[in-house]
Amino acid sequence: MTPADLAARLGIPSGPLFFPVTAYGPDGAVDLDTYRAHVRRGVEAGAAAVFACCGTGEFHALTPEEFEACVRAAVEATQGRVPVLAGTGYGTALAVRYAKLAASAGADGLLALPPYLVIAGQEGLLRHYREIAGATALPVIVYQRDNAVFTPETVVELARTEGVVGLKDGLGDLDLMQRTVSAVRSEVPGDFLYFNGLPTAEQTQLAYRAVGVPLYSSAVFCFAPEIALAFHRALESGDRTTVDRLLDGFYRPFVELRAQGRGYAVALVKAGVRLRGLDVGEVRPPLHEPAEDHVKRLAQIVERGYALLAEEGK
Repeated sequence: MTPADLAARLGIPSGPLFFPVTAYGPDGAVDLDTYRAHVRRGVEAGAAAVFACCGTGEFHALTPEEFEACVRAAVEATQGRVPVLAGTGYGTALAVRYAKLAASAGADGLLALPPYLVIAGQEGLLRHYREIAGATALPVIVYQRDNAVFTPETVVELARTEGVVGLKDGLGDLDLMQRTVSAVRSEVPGDFLYFNGLPTAEQTQLAYRAVGVPLYSSAVFCFAPEIALAFHRALESGDRTTVDRLLDGFYRPFVELRAQGRGYAVALVKAGVRLRGLDVGEVRPPLHEPAEDHVKRLAQIVERGYALLAEEGK
């Protein structure tokens, strides 16, 4: 699948990119029925693609067997309506193994998370992602964050690598992203996809769009799809009034709450899904559950977000 093919399948600019949480039952085991329901609801709500078992889906906490079962369940739940991309990561050998498991489970693509623990140089990082890309026929999106930060020259080489179709940025260095977009545009003919992968990406998407990054992941879509869709529509149509209203009244308070605890980029989202009526269980260690008063504050923020939508509809 070429970048253009993947872009077309992602429905650009038809909807947000959905990163479902992974559901666990009371015994802590993966709950595939609830997970399918969560994925199905997201697709029916208007997601452009499903990214299964990635950061929000606690990739780090899943065994290979659980990972493969969850990816397969996501593929079953979408029924071909939107593409399913799966996470992969750890060291190169394990990342290749997870890539192959994702392919066998029917995934349409991969999101390659940073390698585990090591701080590698550019040459080593390039080798790592090229081995992942060569392991299957699935298109690969490389996730820049933490210990996987690339020079523009390295991204040019990634863009020249067969199978690598895009870069997701979770670093937040807009100067670096502008130079990267410019370098790839100048050196590599054809399409290359860029994604804003910062936590609660809506908060920074106006700035990312300005440097040529049109796509973004939406954790909010997990628990408040109507709010995420309203923001996406307003962004695409140039409705700055609605964008600013949602940023000021919902997204900024949510981001400020998210900053109150480590791991809240996942744990708070999972709490939000439970608040909306789907019991997806708690996060697995080493993450921890949000404080009770933070969950109450989250409920108030979500209520305010939906009130803003109601006011907009008047």
